[in-house]
Order: sequence, then C-alpha cells, then structure tokens
Amino acid sequence: MSVSPLPIGILVSGRGSNMEAIAAAIARGEVPARIQVVVSDRPGACALDLARQRGLKAMALEPRAYPTRQAYDLALAAALEREGVELVVLAGFMRLLSQDFLDRFPGRVINIHPALLPSFPGIDAQRQALEYGVKYSGCTVHFVDAGTDTGPIIAQAVVPVRDDDTPETLAARILVEEHRLYPQVIKWIAEGRMEFQGRRVRVRPGS
Repeated sequence: MSVSPLPIGILVSGRGSNMEAIAAAIARGEVPARIQVVVSDRPGACALDLARQRGLKAMALEPRAYPTRQAYDLALAAALEREGVELVVLAGFMRLLSQDFLDRFPGRVINIHPALLPSFPGIDAQRQALEYGVKYSGCTVHFVDAGTDTGPIIAQAVVPVRDDDTPETLAARILVEEHRLYPQVIKWIAEGRMEFQGRRVRVRPGS
C-alpha cells in the first residue's frame, strides 16, 4: 500500500549532516516524506547551503530579530505552518523549543541526541560518556517536550566505546548510526506505525 509523502520541516544550526542523510534517504525512495523547508537560527549554517544545493527551500530566522524567546518561537512555528509542515525534525538545532512552539505541533516534533538517553542529556554528550566511563554509548531519537532531551524515546542505536576513544572519534562513530536511524524513524512516523503506551513508544510491524 502506498503512503502519501509526509510533509516535514527540518530545523538546523550547523553543518547539516543529519539533514543531508534524511534528504538522501527520501531521494532514494526509502522514506515516504517530503521536505517542505529547512530553517536555521544561524544565517551562515552550512546546512542551508546543502539544502539549496538539493533544490530545497531554505531560510534563516534569527532569534535576535525578535524581542523575546516566545516571539521567536511563535514566528518559527508560523513559518513552518505556512509551508504545510506536519512533522518538525530537529537536526542539530541548538535551541530549546518552548511550550509555545510545541503547542503548535503537539506530538509532532522529534530530535536526535548523541547518547543513550536518559543518560547524558544536553551538550557534550560524548565527552560526558567518556568521563563517566561507560562501555557503550549511541544515539536516541525521541519526541520533544519542554525539557532538555526528556521526551519519550522512539528508538536507539548502540555504539561500543573503545579504550582509545576521544570525544571526536566517539562522535564520528555515533554519527554513522544517527544517519541510519533518523531516516528510519521518519519512515515509521510517515507510515503511521507509532503507538503510545504511557511514555513508552511502540512501533507496529510494517505490512
């Protein structure tokens, strides 16, 4: 059974490698989604150039142009709504979204984090993992709530931690898994395979 492409908007702040991985998976026909717009809070973000090279609509929305966080978040939500976005995908977006924004897209904002949540939320997750001495790390795709990486977990991928790892080498191996896992989760959402059981998220088998 064919699935209508899910209209998504991707929020970025930096290089855009996860955005690129998602766009590539869509272009290969692996994910039934359509990128409506890529938005960055930083006009110089490399991700915007990558998006434009793919022929995607890309725009910058700078926080300093708005008097308050609420004003910015509402403007950001309005920009996504104008493009018909149904799922908001955070791909290296370095701002916490307020409840004002989340209320406009209830249960429709996802993020990827380079650690096995609930361990090591926030910034420098790879360094946190190494300093704690864990033997396994990885990445987590989760729904976004108003906390810092505290929303319901959708899926995780595990990466062994090596004795000679640095934050950079661990991050590089985790990123490989991010590029695989994030498009997969978007595919599940586009196919309507998500079920909530309290805070637990179940993915129904595909047909």
